[in-house]
Amino acid sequence: MLTAPAGDGLSQRDTDTRTPARPWWRDAVIYQVYVRSFLDSTGDGIGDLAGVRAGLPYLKKLGVDGVWLSPFYPSPQHDHGYDVADYRDVDPVYGDLDEFGRLVADARRLGIKVLLDIVPNHCSSEHPWFREALASGPGSEARARFHFAEGRGPGGDVPPNNWHAMFGGPAWSRVTEPDGTPGQWYLHMFTPEQPDLNWRNPEIAAHFDEVLRFWLDRGVDGFRIDVAAGLFKHPDLPDSDDPEADARTRDSVNPLAWNQPEVHDVWRQWRRVCEEYTARDGRERLLVGEVSVPTAREHARYVRPDELHQAFFFDLLGAPWDPAAFRDVIDEALRDIAGTGSSVTWVLNNHDQVRTVTRYGESGTGGSGLGAARARAAALLMLALPGAAYIYQGEELGLPEVVDLPDEVLTDPIFHRTGSRARIRDGCRVPLPWSGHASPFGFSAGPEARPWLPQPAWFADHATDRALADTRSFWHLYREGLQLRHGLPQLGEGTLRWLDGPPGVLVFARGDGLVCAVNFTTAPVPAPVSGTPLLASGPCPPGALPGSTAAWWITDGTTPQSPTCP
Repeated sequence: MLTAPAGDGLSQRDTDTRTPARPWWRDAVIYQVYVRSFLDSTGDGIGDLAGVRAGLPYLKKLGVDGVWLSPFYPSPQHDHGYDVADYRDVDPVYGDLDEFGRLVADARRLGIKVLLDIVPNHCSSEHPWFREALASGPGSEARARFHFAEGRGPGGDVPPNNWHAMFGGPAWSRVTEPDGTPGQWYLHMFTPEQPDLNWRNPEIAAHFDEVLRFWLDRGVDGFRIDVAAGLFKHPDLPDSDDPEADARTRDSVNPLAWNQPEVHDVWRQWRRVCEEYTARDGRERLLVGEVSVPTAREHARYVRPDELHQAFFFDLLGAPWDPAAFRDVIDEALRDIAGTGSSVTWVLNNHDQVRTVTRYGESGTGGSGLGAARARAAALLMLALPGAAYIYQGEELGLPEVVDLPDEVLTDPIFHRTGSRARIRDGCRVPLPWSGHASPFGFSAGPEARPWLPQPAWFADHATDRALADTRSFWHLYREGLQLRHGLPQLGEGTLRWLDGPPGVLVFARGDGLVCAVNFTTAPVPAPVSGTPLLASGPCPPGALPGSTAAWWITDGTTPQSPTCP
């Protein structure tokens, strides 16, 4: 058994030991702000940029390195901003460019990086380009910006191919031509209100170069790229060999529509743009991609030294609560992704996924129990892994999924296109509770405001003011973990060595003398390290690691030698 030194080791937490010359993003912890649900400054029930700005001190206190803002561009909101009508402005519901400038300036003063969500695969059906395409007719230059094609069968009544949309239904919609006759079909891999752009048209690439520069000139530190494995479609738009498989879930990947080789040239160009700005002032800009591909090896191709800096590794999010599954996922990521010279970008939650407390076993009507214990343990595990980590708003509050929203309030296009509640996303997007005992729980400036999605009464138990006052809360666990991560040289980047542990327990060492253990079982086991843990996800009696609990120890550095994962 290893031995931990006396004391809690927390005196180190206020010192950031990371090397200044190393890019900030390699081991950063970024907080995802779903702007619509973060904080409402106007009382209209919808979060906005001024609300984000007001919440920056809270995020600074939590200890994150940066924020990723969900889309706030002008949009008809068919997919809450992921249907963009203008890539170079702010939707009035969220504020304006002046307010955005104030947000960036305040974040800079607080040392918080700002990342924008950019959506290059598709735009809104109300984008001026698409309106022009509808008005211009077949064969026009305006239609060449999209994927317009003639239908098949008598009268062209059958879609050009058999592809399915990610949010349900066919991936094609037919237009009415300017003369009033049924006309061509256009491709939309999500909803009909989100026509896919044709990246084989050089005008698209030139436009997005301008978009990047527009926001970089306004001080942003980088971009989260939506559907980063998309953009290019097979040039012949052939039928899929297995269209039913492509239609089973929104996460299915149609190999004819995603992960085409030409997409890598786009990321090389975007990397050059970012490096151009970095060369001017020395500030590293970050590109992090939403990359959904079948294997870590394919994922690694997106983070080669001249492409994206990082790409979300979703396999940890998708892993079942099983130590062998977690270990396999971690090994695969460290071998294939870190092997490119990038750092793995870990994530347990985002705006598209069921919240961890519910996913790991909760019913969605409270914050205690097995799901909460596992979510706390998973948080410490993620924060102990080499690389970067992203936290979705509300994770630090231990928010469960809201699973019982009435059908009439649901806004997710998946529900409206399929008629099914399976895999809908509204439940993780309910506006945050900040204070008080009843909705809007401090989310909106006006106490009579009605949040755009209703908050359940039990949100009171997860309000931020209560979390800050309770040292046993999720919030304090995240804050302690983030402070230690900044203060301990063993955490962040570096190596990971697996150590022997009891059945059902993962144990690994980071650097010289930090050990993390996670008990995936529900029964206590002997602690792999003697002494008091530096930090634990739940109470740890001397010499024991309770079920569904993770803990960190600092040892004397004499950990057993095991194979090192790069």
